[in-house]
Amino acid sequence: MERKRILLIEDEATLAEVGIMYLEAAGYEARWAENAEKGWEEIQLFQPDLILLDIQLPGESGLALAKRYRKQYDGVLIFISGFSETSIKLQGFDSGADDYITKPFDPQELLARIKVHLRRRTDETENNKLVFGTLTLDLESMEVTKNGQPIELYVKERQLLFFLAQHPNKVFSSEHLFNSIWGIDSESDANTIFVHISNLRKKIEDIPKKPRHIQTVRGFGYKFVP
Repeated sequence: MERKRILLIEDEATLAEVGIMYLEAAGYEARWAENAEKGWEEIQLFQPDLILLDIQLPGESGLALAKRYRKQYDGVLIFISGFSETSIKLQGFDSGADDYITKPFDPQELLARIKVHLRRRTDETENNKLVFGTLTLDLESMEVTKNGQPIELYVKERQLLFFLAQHPNKVFSSEHLFNSIWGIDSESDANTIFVHISNLRKKIEDIPKKPRHIQTVRGFGYKFVP
């Protein structure tokens, strides 16, 4: 089973180190960013399922980062903050937070809240859908959405994407993909795969030149990484 990805954005190094230790011990894939700027970079590259975000950060505040995050992503967002005032908590929820926990906190309580939020998101996902972070493939309607917004794909792009996504982490040669999607008797050629892969990356990846999902395996072909 794929490990859930959690990003901790926290400027206190000691707290962050302890937090990462607990998260990894609980079976999560965890990363740390010390400020909003680095946090935003990790959000785009790491595609976390859940973010733990401090409010008081150097530079851009956690509240501002949360608002920016919510404009593009719909992952779970939990504030961890030293502010206990109700007014600050309300600002946190208004900026898009799913939860708010005040420092100092019991790590076990935090892990319990994380588990609940991630389970709810999983329960909301229907069996006929493939969900990879912000990317969703509906196996019944063949619709593809990112952050809840539909992505327009040509027929062969759609078929290629669904084929790869239904065989996660398996490497396919261009020839194999071509024969599977276009058929052996097609008048096109295997270079068509390169073009379609490039187009798909532009449509589904946050950074097409550094794709997270559709990756090239040099000398072998392509694979889909969940």
